[in-house]
Amino acid sequence: QVQLVESGGGLVQPGGSLRLACAASGSIFGLNAMGWYRQAPGKQRELVAGITVGGLTNYADSAKGRFTISRDVAKNTVYLQMNSLRSEDTAVYYCNVLMRWGTSYWGQGTQVTVSS
Repeated sequence: QVQLVESGGGLVQPGGSLRLACAASGSIFGLNAMGWYRQAPGKQRELVAGITVGGLTNYADSAKGRFTISRDVAKNTVYLQMNSLRSEDTAVYYCNVLMRWGTSYWGQGTQVTVSS
C-alpha cells in the first residue's frame, strides 16, 4: 500500500499563486510516475500535470505556462506550483501515483478556490 498526504490548498485571489505538495510513503518501490488531477463541481476528474521517475513531465493545455510540476526524489514528494490562477482553476486537487505494474493510488484531495 502507498499512502499519500497532500497539503497546500486554500483560497487565493485571481492572479495569485499556490504550491501543492504530496508526500508518498509506504510500499513505494516500483513507483513509476506521480501526478496531479483536479475535479471541479459537476465535472469529470482531469489530469493537470504528471512527472515520471525519470523526470519527464506533461501538462494539460490549461496548465501549460502557468503550472510547474516537480519532485523531490529523496523525500518522495511531488509539488505543483500554480501561478496566475484563474477562477476556472477552482477544484479539488488530487495527487496520484502510478506503479510500474499499473496499480494507482489517490490522495484525499485538497481544495483550491480562486476567488476575489
